[in-house]
Amino acid sequence: MKMLIAALMLGVASPAFAQTVAITNATLALGDGSEPIENATVVMRDGRIVAAGAGVAVPASAEVIDARGKWAAPGMIAGFSRLGLTELDLGGDGADDGKADGGPFSAAIDVAPGVNPLVNTIAASRAGGVTRAIVAPEASRSIFAGQGAVIDLGADMNPVTRARAFQYVELGEEGAEKAGGSRPSAYALFRNALREARELSGRRADIRGGRAARPSPDTDIIPEQPRLDERLLGRDAQRSDDVLLTRFDAAALVPVVQGRQLLVAHVERAIDIVNLIGLKREFPALRIAIAGASEGWTVARELAASGMWVIAEPVSDLPASFEMLAATQSNIGRMRAAGVKVAIGMLGDTRYARNARQYAGNLVALRGVPGASAVSWGEALAMITSRPAQAIGIGDQIGSLAPGRRADVVLWSGDPLENASVAEAVWIDGVPQPLANHQTRLRDRYRDLNRRELPEAYRR
Repeated sequence: MKMLIAALMLGVASPAFAQTVAITNATLALGDGSEPIENATVVMRDGRIVAAGAGVAVPASAEVIDARGKWAAPGMIAGFSRLGLTELDLGGDGADDGKADGGPFSAAIDVAPGVNPLVNTIAASRAGGVTRAIVAPEASRSIFAGQGAVIDLGADMNPVTRARAFQYVELGEEGAEKAGGSRPSAYALFRNALREARELSGRRADIRGGRAARPSPDTDIIPEQPRLDERLLGRDAQRSDDVLLTRFDAAALVPVVQGRQLLVAHVERAIDIVNLIGLKREFPALRIAIAGASEGWTVARELAASGMWVIAEPVSDLPASFEMLAATQSNIGRMRAAGVKVAIGMLGDTRYARNARQYAGNLVALRGVPGASAVSWGEALAMITSRPAQAIGIGDQIGSLAPGRRADVVLWSGDPLENASVAEAVWIDGVPQPLANHQTRLRDRYRDLNRRELPEAYRR
C-alpha cells in the first residue's frame, strides 16, 4: 500500500476505476461538524463510502492502508472559484472562459462546456486536497453572470458533476456598476428580469409546477437541472414588446422564478442582504443563497430567520471597499453563533483554492484572540467540505464521509487544518488520483540541480 501512495505522489496514473479500499488506524474527520475520531476506519467501495468510524469492520477483499499517525478526511470543496475556466487570474489571450464581455447572452450562459480538466490550477488544487469545486461565471455586461456548475477535480475528461446547478447574479457594488451606476437600478433590472421570466413561464401553463428529479443515493450521476424548455423559445410563447432580456436569457430564468434552480446572489453590505431577503416576499418561490456577506454578522438575526445559506469569504477582515466597512475576521463565527447556515468560499479565486483549509484553521485559532468569535474544529472543517455541498443542494451526495456519499477522501500527513500538513493520497469517486503538477515538477527539476548543469553565469 505504501507503493500506491508513493505512486500517487509521483503522479503515476493509477487505473481509472474504483476499488474496495479500507483506510485503517487513522484519525478520522467525517466532515459533518463532529470532532475527529481516533483509531478509526473508512471503507470505500464502487466509488461510494460504505462505512466510517471506530470499530468498522474491514471487508476481506479490501485493499488495506494502515494510516497510523495520519488523518483521513473528506476532500475539500472549493466554493465559487473559477477552477477549470481559467489558467491564470490575469485572463486574456483565450485563457479565460469565465466571462463573456462581448457576447449577447447573460443568464443563458452555461459554464459547463468551458470547464477544462487539464488546466494547471486543477492539478495543483487536487494535490492540495481539493476534490470538488463550485464554479461560478463572472458577470460581464449584465448583473446576471450565468449558470454555474459543480465539478470534480479528477484526472479524467469528465469533470462536470452537475451542470446548471445555480444562477449567479451581482447585486452589490459590481451589480450597481453594471446596471447603470446605482443599486436601485440593479434591483429594478433584477425585478424586471424575474417578471419577464415569470411572464414567459405563464405562457406555457403545461410546464408549471415541474420539478427536477432528486438525486438518488444509488445512482452514480447526479441529475442535472432541467434544460431550457424548447417550447419557451417557440412562436407559441409570444412575449410582449416591452422586454429587455433575450428570449434565451428569459427562458434560463424560468427555473429560478419557479424555485427549481438555486439563485446565488453576491452581496457584501448589510442593507443589500436585508433587501435580498425582502425579495422573497415578492417572489416567494425563489431559493436564494448569498455569496460574500462581509457585513453579514450585523444582520445575523435576519439571516438566520430567512434560512438562507451564506457562502462567506474567510479573509475579509478589513474594509476592502465601501460595501465592506463592517468587515471582520469574526464575521463567520458571529453568524454561526447566531444560527446562520455558513460555508466558506474563496470567491473567484482559481490559484489558491487549496488555502481554504488554512483560513478554516484561522477561524478555530480565533478562540485565542480576546473578543473574537471562533468556530469549533469540526465546524471549521465542515465549512470547507459538507457545508458548501449543502449550500448548493447536493449535500446528500458529496462533502462528508457518511455512508452512501461519493468517496472523495484525502489522506493527510497530519491535521488537515494545520498548514504544515500535506495531502499524501487523494481519491475522487473512489479512484486514486495523481498528485504531480506543474509546480511539483519544477520543484523536482531544480531542487537538486547539479551546478555543472547551470548556465555559466550561475556557476560563478
